[in-house]
Amino acid sequence: MTRQRKDGPAVPQGRRKTPPTSGIKRPRGGKRSTDLQQVQQLQLPLTTAERPESGAVGDSATRQAAESHAVPKVRVTRQKSTPATMEGVVHGLTKAFTNVARNKGAAGPDGASIEEVGSRLDSLVLALGRTLLDGSYRPGHIRRVWIPKSGGGHRGLGIPDVVDRMVQEAVRMALEPLYEPTFHERSHGFRPGRSCHTAICQARQEVDDGYMWVVDLDLEKFFDRVHHQRLLSRLAQRVGDQRLLKLVGLLLKAKVVMPTGVVVSTAEGVPQGGPLSPLLSNIVLDELDWELDRRGHRFVRYADDCNVYVRSERAGRRVMASVRSFIERRLRLKVNESKSAVARAEERHFVGFRLQRDLREGATEVLLSARSKERIEDQIRQLTPRSWGASLKACIAQVNRYLEGWFGFFGICSGPLSEYAFSGFDAHIRRRLRAIKLKQWKRKRTRAKRLIQLGVRPKTAWRDVYRGRRSIWALSCKPAVHRGLNNAFFADLGLVSLKKRWQDRHSAIDARGQLRLNLG
Repeated sequence: MTRQRKDGPAVPQGRRKTPPTSGIKRPRGGKRSTDLQQVQQLQLPLTTAERPESGAVGDSATRQAAESHAVPKVRVTRQKSTPATMEGVVHGLTKAFTNVARNKGAAGPDGASIEEVGSRLDSLVLALGRTLLDGSYRPGHIRRVWIPKSGGGHRGLGIPDVVDRMVQEAVRMALEPLYEPTFHERSHGFRPGRSCHTAICQARQEVDDGYMWVVDLDLEKFFDRVHHQRLLSRLAQRVGDQRLLKLVGLLLKAKVVMPTGVVVSTAEGVPQGGPLSPLLSNIVLDELDWELDRRGHRFVRYADDCNVYVRSERAGRRVMASVRSFIERRLRLKVNESKSAVARAEERHFVGFRLQRDLREGATEVLLSARSKERIEDQIRQLTPRSWGASLKACIAQVNRYLEGWFGFFGICSGPLSEYAFSGFDAHIRRRLRAIKLKQWKRKRTRAKRLIQLGVRPKTAWRDVYRGRRSIWALSCKPAVHRGLNNAFFADLGLVSLKKRWQDRHSAIDARGQLRLNLG
C-alpha cells in the first residue's frame, strides 16, 4: 500500500500572466506543477462542465433504461461567458424584479410589498440605476426570521427589502454566467438543471459501483461563517469591475434587524434568504469541490451537505481527517462533529433519502430517510386533527394538496420497501380520517346506525360500537368501521393514494425501459 501524501495548506504563489479570455482572470496558487499539468488543470473545469454525469447506472440493460426516466438527468445550459460589470447589473434590473415577483416573497424591514414596488417600477429602475452607477447606493436592513429545523433548533433567514432583492437578483444574473460553466459537475445545489434528484441519482451510482461507505460532512452554520474578505478575494479573481465588488461587499455587510427590534452588524456570513446567497455559497465551496476532485475522491455535494464515498471504514476515517483539516484551515469553516460521521450509506440520510444496496440482486434502492418519515407523519397529524369541525371532504382536499407536493419530490423512491412505506402512510391517513368521522357522529347509537347505512351488518355494527369502553382511536380500526368506511369510500371522496401513485409511476417507467430495450 502506498503512503498517502499529507495534505497541508497550499502556499499561494504569484499569479501567472495569461491573455484575458472573455474577461475571466484565471487564478493560480498552490504547489508548483509542470506546464503540462497546468494546461490540464485549466482545461479540466471546461471539459467536465460539458460532460456532466447522467443518471445512475444499473446492473442490467432493462434497469439502465428504466432509471433514465426514474430520475431527471443533469441539464446543462451553455451560456456565453461575458465580463460582469455594473452596467450589466443595471441593464438587468427590470428582469430581476420579474424574477423576484415570481417568488412572491414577504416584505422587508421597510414594509414595502412587491405590489407597491411594481406600481412605481419604471421610475424606481431609473433612480436605482443612477445610484448603482455613481456608487451612492446603500442597501437597507435585513429582517431576521427564525424557522424551526427538522432536526431540532432554528434556522435564521434574512429577508431584505424588495428593492434590495432586485439588486441581489441583478447581481446574480450578472455573475452566474461567469461561474456556472466552471462549477464542478458533482455540485447540485442551487444550480440550473440540477436538484436533489440529480444529487441522489449520482450518489446512487457511487453505491452501485461498490463505494458503500460514506463520509458525511456537515458544515456547522455555514451561511453564518463565510469569511467576507476571502469571498471577495475569490470574486476579484474573475470580476474586474471594482464597483461591482464594492456592491457585493455592501450587500454582505448589510445590518440585520432581529425580531426584538435590535439592529446588529454583520462581520461574517452570507444572508440566507436573498437571491444572491446560493450563488455566493457555491463560489465558496467550489474550492472544496476541486480539491476533492484533485485528490481523486468520489463525492456528491448539495449546498453545504457533502458526501464522499469510499470502499471501507478505514479509508473513510482517513478521508474525514484530511478533508476536515482542509475545510477548517483553508476555507476557515467548521465541521459539525455531531452531525458528521463515517458510516454505511444506508445509515445516513442525504437530501431526504437514504441508499440501501441489495447484495443478492446487486441493486441499490432509494428509500425514505427516517427524518423524512417523521416529517410526513407529523404533517399528517397536523392536517387531520381529531377535532376537525368542517366536512370530511374539506379535510381530504387539504391533505391532498400536501400529498401531491410530497409525492412530487419523494416519488423517485424505489424498491419494495418504498412501496410498503407508501402503503403504510395511506393506511395511517385513512385511519385518522375514520377517527374524524366517528368523532363527528358523537353518540354510539348514531355511529352504529351510520355504519349500518354504509352496508355493515347490524350485528357487527352494534357489537363493535358498544363492546367495552373504547376510545375513538381504538374504535377506528375495528372491522365494522373498516367495512363501512372502506378504501372505496375515501377513493370516492377523492383521497390521493400514495401507493397507487407510486405503482403507476414505476410501472410506466418499467414499461418505457422495456420498450427501449426491445427496440434496441
